[in-house]
Amino acid sequence: MTGQPFNVLFLCTGNSARSILAEAILNRLGNGRFKAFSAGSYPKGRVHPYSLQLLESLNYDTSFARSKPWDEFAAPEAPKMDFVFTVCGDAANEACPIWPGQPMTAHWSVPDPAAAEGTDAEKHLAFADAYRMLNNRISIFVSLPMTVIDKLALQERLDEIGRDWSKAG
Repeated sequence: MTGQPFNVLFLCTGNSARSILAEAILNRLGNGRFKAFSAGSYPKGRVHPYSLQLLESLNYDTSFARSKPWDEFAAPEAPKMDFVFTVCGDAANEACPIWPGQPMTAHWSVPDPAAAEGTDAEKHLAFADAYRMLNNRISIFVSLPMTVIDKLALQERLDEIGRDWSKAG
Protein backbone atom coordinates (compact mmCIF):
# COMPACT_ATOMS: atom_id res chain seq x y z
CA MET A 1 0.00 0.00 0.00
CA THR A 2 1.17 3.54 -0.71
CA GLY A 3 2.53 6.35 1.46
CA GLN A 4 -0.62 8.35 0.65
CA PRO A 5 -3.30 8.55 3.33
CA PHE A 6 -5.95 5.86 3.07
CA ASN A 7 -9.36 7.29 2.17
CA VAL A 8 -12.16 5.90 4.35
CA LEU A 9 -15.87 6.47 3.85
CA PHE A 10 -18.33 5.85 6.68
CA LEU A 11 -21.84 5.23 5.38
CA CYS A 12 -25.09 5.36 7.23
CA THR A 13 -28.67 6.09 6.43
CA GLY A 14 -29.12 9.70 7.65
CA ASN A 15 -25.50 10.91 7.92
CA SER A 16 -26.43 12.92 10.98
CA ALA A 17 -24.92 10.94 13.87
CA ARG A 18 -22.94 7.66 13.62
CA SER A 19 -21.11 8.31 10.37
CA ILE A 20 -20.35 11.90 11.42
CA LEU A 21 -18.91 10.68 14.74
CA ALA A 22 -16.82 8.04 12.93
CA GLU A 23 -15.46 10.61 10.47
CA ALA A 24 -14.34 12.86 13.32
CA ILE A 25 -12.80 10.02 15.31
CA LEU A 26 -10.79 8.60 12.41
CA ASN A 27 -9.53 11.99 11.29
CA ARG A 28 -8.21 12.51 14.83
CA LEU A 29 -6.87 9.01 15.53
CA GLY A 30 -5.55 8.47 12.02
CA ASN A 31 -2.73 10.99 12.49
CA GLY A 32 -2.57 11.79 8.78
CA ARG A 33 -2.44 8.10 7.76
CA PHE A 34 -6.18 8.18 7.04
CA LYS A 35 -8.58 10.73 5.55
CA ALA A 36 -12.14 10.06 6.67
CA PHE A 37 -15.38 11.06 5.00
CA SER A 38 -19.03 10.33 5.77
CA ALA A 39 -22.27 10.18 3.83
CA GLY A 40 -25.77 8.75 3.91
CA SER A 41 -28.14 6.90 1.62
CA TYR A 42 -30.98 9.18 2.75
CA PRO A 43 -29.19 12.12 4.38
CA LYS A 44 -31.17 14.15 6.89
CA GLY A 45 -29.72 17.38 5.51
CA ARG A 46 -28.45 18.44 8.94
CA VAL A 47 -26.14 17.00 11.54
CA HIS A 48 -27.91 16.01 14.75
CA PRO A 49 -27.28 18.69 17.41
CA TYR A 50 -26.30 16.04 19.99
CA SER A 51 -23.55 14.81 17.63
CA LEU A 52 -22.14 18.32 17.42
CA GLN A 53 -22.46 18.89 21.19
CA LEU A 54 -20.66 15.64 21.98
CA LEU A 55 -17.83 16.27 19.53
CA GLU A 56 -17.38 19.86 20.73
CA SER A 57 -17.31 18.69 24.37
CA LEU A 58 -14.41 16.40 23.36
CA ASN A 59 -12.55 19.28 21.66
CA TYR A 60 -13.25 18.28 18.07
CA ASP A 61 -13.48 20.94 15.38
CA THR A 62 -16.95 20.38 13.93
CA SER A 63 -16.61 22.69 10.94
CA PHE A 64 -16.29 19.60 8.68
CA ALA A 65 -19.69 18.24 9.69
CA ARG A 66 -22.46 18.30 7.12
CA SER A 67 -25.07 15.75 6.15
CA LYS A 68 -24.57 14.69 2.52
CA PRO A 69 -25.58 11.94 0.07
CA TRP A 70 -23.24 9.04 -0.62
CA ASP A 71 -23.45 9.60 -4.39
CA GLU A 72 -21.29 12.69 -3.82
CA PHE A 73 -18.43 10.20 -3.39
CA ALA A 74 -19.34 8.19 -6.50
CA ALA A 75 -18.66 11.15 -8.83
CA PRO A 76 -15.62 10.87 -11.14
CA GLU A 77 -13.79 13.72 -9.35
CA ALA A 78 -14.41 12.27 -5.88
CA PRO A 79 -11.48 10.79 -3.94
CA LYS A 80 -10.94 7.07 -4.53
CA MET A 81 -11.94 5.15 -1.41
CA ASP A 82 -9.67 2.49 0.06
CA PHE A 83 -12.18 1.45 2.72
CA VAL A 84 -15.95 1.82 3.09
CA PHE A 85 -17.61 0.99 6.40
CA THR A 86 -21.34 0.92 7.01
CA VAL A 87 -22.29 1.79 10.57
CA CYS A 88 -26.06 1.20 10.39
CA GLY A 89 -27.64 -0.90 13.11
CA ASP A 90 -28.93 -4.37 12.21
CA ALA A 91 -31.36 -4.43 15.11
CA ALA A 92 -33.33 -1.47 13.78
CA ASN A 93 -33.76 -3.14 10.34
CA GLU A 94 -32.32 -0.11 8.65
CA ALA A 95 -31.52 -0.12 4.96
CA CYS A 96 -27.74 0.22 4.78
CA PRO A 97 -26.27 1.61 1.59
CA ILE A 98 -24.22 -0.63 -0.66
CA TRP A 99 -20.98 0.82 -2.01
CA PRO A 100 -20.00 -0.03 -5.58
CA GLY A 101 -16.41 -0.46 -6.69
CA GLN A 102 -13.34 -2.09 -5.25
CA PRO A 103 -12.66 -0.66 -1.77
CA MET A 104 -12.39 -3.00 1.17
CA THR A 105 -15.69 -2.98 3.02
CA ALA A 106 -17.04 -4.03 6.40
CA HIS A 107 -20.24 -3.60 8.36
CA TRP A 108 -19.75 -2.17 11.85
CA SER A 109 -23.28 -2.10 13.27
CA VAL A 110 -23.93 0.65 15.81
CA PRO A 111 -27.39 1.45 17.21
CA ASP A 112 -28.72 4.77 15.94
CA PRO A 113 -28.46 7.31 18.77
CA ALA A 114 -30.71 9.69 16.84
CA ALA A 115 -33.53 7.16 17.32
CA ALA A 116 -33.08 7.05 21.09
CA GLU A 117 -36.12 7.81 23.18
CA GLY A 118 -36.43 9.05 26.73
CA THR A 119 -35.09 12.01 28.63
CA ASP A 120 -32.43 14.33 27.26
CA ALA A 121 -29.93 12.59 29.53
CA GLU A 122 -30.86 9.19 28.08
CA LYS A 123 -30.55 10.54 24.54
CA HIS A 124 -27.14 12.06 25.29
CA LEU A 125 -26.10 8.70 26.76
CA ALA A 126 -27.08 6.98 23.48
CA PHE A 127 -24.74 9.35 21.60
CA ALA A 128 -21.95 8.73 24.10
CA ASP A 129 -22.43 4.96 23.70
CA ALA A 130 -22.27 5.23 19.90
CA TYR A 131 -19.12 7.33 20.20
CA ARG A 132 -17.54 4.76 22.55
CA MET A 133 -18.30 1.86 20.22
CA LEU A 134 -16.97 3.69 17.18
CA ASN A 135 -13.89 4.95 19.02
CA ASN A 136 -13.05 1.38 20.13
CA ARG A 137 -13.42 -0.02 16.62
CA ILE A 138 -11.53 2.79 14.95
CA SER A 139 -8.72 2.53 17.52
CA ILE A 140 -8.27 -1.11 16.54
CA PHE A 141 -8.52 -0.28 12.84
CA VAL A 142 -5.79 2.39 12.91
CA SER A 143 -3.46 0.01 14.76
CA LEU A 144 -3.64 -2.64 12.02
CA PRO A 145 -0.34 -3.08 10.13
CA MET A 146 -1.71 -1.90 6.75
CA THR A 147 1.61 -2.06 4.93
CA VAL A 148 2.46 -5.67 5.76
CA ILE A 149 -0.90 -7.41 6.09
CA ASP A 150 -2.29 -9.12 2.99
CA LYS A 151 -5.69 -8.13 1.60
CA LEU A 152 -7.49 -11.33 2.64
CA ALA A 153 -6.18 -11.18 6.21
CA LEU A 154 -7.07 -7.50 6.38
CA GLN A 155 -10.64 -8.17 5.21
CA GLU A 156 -11.01 -10.90 7.84
CA ARG A 157 -9.75 -8.53 10.54
CA LEU A 158 -12.11 -5.72 9.45
CA ASP A 159 -15.08 -8.09 9.64
CA GLU A 160 -13.88 -9.35 13.03
CA ILE A 161 -13.75 -5.80 14.43
CA GLY A 162 -17.45 -5.38 13.61
CA ARG A 163 -18.43 -8.76 15.07
CA ASP A 164 -16.46 -8.41 18.31
CA TRP A 165 -17.81 -5.01 19.25
CA SER A 166 -21.40 -5.63 18.17
CA LYS A 167 -21.55 -8.26 20.94
CA ALA A 168 -20.26 -5.77 23.51
CA GLY A 169 -22.53 -2.92 22.34
